[in-house]
Amino acid sequence: MDDPILSIEEREAINAGRWFSSLSPSLRHDILRCAYVKRYKDGELIAARGDMAEAWSAVARGAARVSSTSITGKQVTLTYVEPGIWFGDIAMFDGDRRTHDAFAHGDTTLLCVSRGDFKKILSQHVELYEALLRLQARRLRQMFGLIEDLNTLPLRARLAKQLVHLVRSYGVPSLSDGREMRIGLQLAQEELAQLLGASRQRVNQELKQMEREEVIRIEPGGLVIRNRDALMHIVESDE
Repeated sequence: MDDPILSIEEREAINAGRWFSSLSPSLRHDILRCAYVKRYKDGELIAARGDMAEAWSAVARGAARVSSTSITGKQVTLTYVEPGIWFGDIAMFDGDRRTHDAFAHGDTTLLCVSRGDFKKILSQHVELYEALLRLQARRLRQMFGLIEDLNTLPLRARLAKQLVHLVRSYGVPSLSDGREMRIGLQLAQEELAQLLGASRQRVNQELKQMEREEVIRIEPGGLVIRNRDALMHIVESDE
């Protein structure tokens, strides 16, 4: 489902992205000038493993769920690409096939740049090479941090750290209490467990304990962060 125009909120999400906003005005202009919009329903396939990469994309609304399939056929979620984040540039560079599946999580809007336009922009803006190197370096740092956390932090701290990240990216003030923040990205406990490399049962136990401590509240529609300072204290006390 395509719509040639981003909404005001979607455009703001793109422009506010930390990496994109660091680019020069002329480079941002040329990227936006040749970009096109793709809209997906919840669960719809964005790209399949083994596909040739046809576009470089940014999430403007919703999320792209990146996953792989185990040898037993089970689908495992690796990460969620949030609004303002660009992805797919590696395949643009090496010309190889997609290494993972990507699905829309919630109704999702992507801003896409075709392979041909991507190469044209690279030829006209040397700046983009350095910018993409910075982007890859940041991803590597994040990946090393995740590996370190997995091996050094207890599940409680890793869960708290993930909730802090989610509320920063998807936090919406609660209508009933402005001090509380609802995580707008709805994740099943199984999906949250996959992100943490843990079982659903163990994650459920930790969530229940945080609820008893009045740090969070578990609702049918998702999680509400009741005490953000207490959540940060869990992260900092175990680091």
